[in-house]
Amino acid sequence: MPKSYIESQHYQSTNFTEQQLPLAEYEDCRFTNCNFAGTDLSEIAFVECSFEGCDLSNAKLKSTAFKTVRFKNCKLLGLQFDDCNPFLLEMSFEGCTLTYSVFYQLKLKGTRFKGCTLHEVDFSEADLSNAAFDGSDLLNAVFESTNLEAADLRTATNYHIDPEKNRLKKARFSSMGLAGLLMKYGIVID
Repeated sequence: MPKSYIESQHYQSTNFTEQQLPLAEYEDCRFTNCNFAGTDLSEIAFVECSFEGCDLSNAKLKSTAFKTVRFKNCKLLGLQFDDCNPFLLEMSFEGCTLTYSVFYQLKLKGTRFKGCTLHEVDFSEADLSNAAFDGSDLLNAVFESTNLEAADLRTATNYHIDPEKNRLKKARFSSMGLAGLLMKYGIVID
C-alpha cells in the first residue's frame, strides 16, 4: 500500500491515542507535546523530524523508520527500537527517559544520549562506537557483546560494563567511573 507524504508540518499538543497518526512518510516535521503512548507507529517513516516533550511510551515500532530524528525531553519507556527499520537509522536523544527500552543489535554509531535516563535499557550486541552518553544515568543498563569503541562515558553514571564481554578500545571513562568497569572483580574503590 503506497504511503502518503507529509512535509514540514508542526503537530502541537495532539493526542494520537484518540486519533491515530496516519500511515505516511513524515519529512522535516515537528511534534511538540504530543501523546503517542501505546499507539501503533508501525511502517511509518520519520525523516529529519523532531519530537519535543512527547510521550511515545510503549508505542509499537514494527518497521518504523527513524532517519535523522531528534528526541528532546521525551518519555520513551519500554520502546522496542530493535523492531525499527534499520536502514539509515539515526537518532539523538536529549533529556529523555528511555527506561526499559531495547536497542538489541542496532547500529547506533555516533548516537548521542545527553542527560538521559537509561535505566535497564538493553544495549546487547549494539554498535555504539563513537556514541556519547553525556550526563546520562545508565543504572542496570545491559551491555553484552556491545561495541563501545571510542564511546564517551566520561560523564555517564551508574554503568556496569564488563571489559571482557564488550569492545572498549579507545572508549573514554572518567576516573570516577572506573568502579563500573571493575565491579565484576569485587574490587572496592574509595
